Amino acid sequence: MRRITIVVYLLSLFIVSGCSGEDDPEPAEKGNIIVLMYHRIVQGDATNLYERSVADLEADLKYLVDNKIKVLSFNDLDSISITGEMPDGHSAVITFDDGDNSWYTLARPLLLKYKIKASFFLWTYMMGHDSFLTWDEVADMSHYTLDGGERPFTFGSHTYSHQFLYKNKGEFPNAAEYNAFLDYELGKSKEIIEEHSPGSVTILSLPYGDGAGDSDIIEAAGRNGYKFIRTSIWAAIKNPDFDLFIIPSLPMLDSTDPELIGYYLGL
Repeated sequence: MRRITIVVYLLSLFIVSGCSGEDDPEPAEKGNIIVLMYHRIVQGDATNLYERSVADLEADLKYLVDNKIKVLSFNDLDSISITGEMPDGHSAVITFDDGDNSWYTLARPLLLKYKIKASFFLWTYMMGHDSFLTWDEVADMSHYTLDGGERPFTFGSHTYSHQFLYKNKGEFPNAAEYNAFLDYELGKSKEIIEEHSPGSVTILSLPYGDGAGDSDIIEAAGRNGYKFIRTSIWAAIKNPDFDLFIIPSLPMLDSTDPELIGYYLGL
């Protein structure tokens, strides 16, 4: 009888300790996602609204690291949309618009220093002109591979000639000609970028943010092989049922405080 009592006592201790919540880790909180939009990076002070100094870019990246904000890719956004589950903790997606050479000389070294991935949207007609990237630089960045085999730099389209996609609709006499214009701007740029970078181009950034949510533009993006449209709508992604063709963003302008990232994420 004494032996049975001891066994029961030990079992009860095991059950109590096993069921105790003291040692169980608390479930991680689901976070929000912010898509950051940069343009030209400069040494010294920014001289216009769409420039950001290299010092401020580094401050932004350090803000992400210090606040444990994970950096995602557009493919990660696709997975979130499919699974219907937001990631644990807050996240960011880093994007750059236009195609300035500073991406190669200033942004790339910093992104590699902090081990941060990014997506770059090209105004393809301008590549190799003025202060824009050369196609050799695009190829070098897009083929760069980390030790684990991941390519941190992805290229997408900012259209071929950077025109207003929605505001120009009235310039065309009929829907067929307007759709031909969209197909050229989206299709031609995609074709050219794919000649210089690995994989398929599936991400599009709207010039001037024009036409966000427009059904004609979304349909044109779909039939030309795009899966994502990044807009200039100022907002964070706060639930997993967001529209991949209307992805909001936060422009990082000449004097944007990095704390604004935290404000939009709800830190």
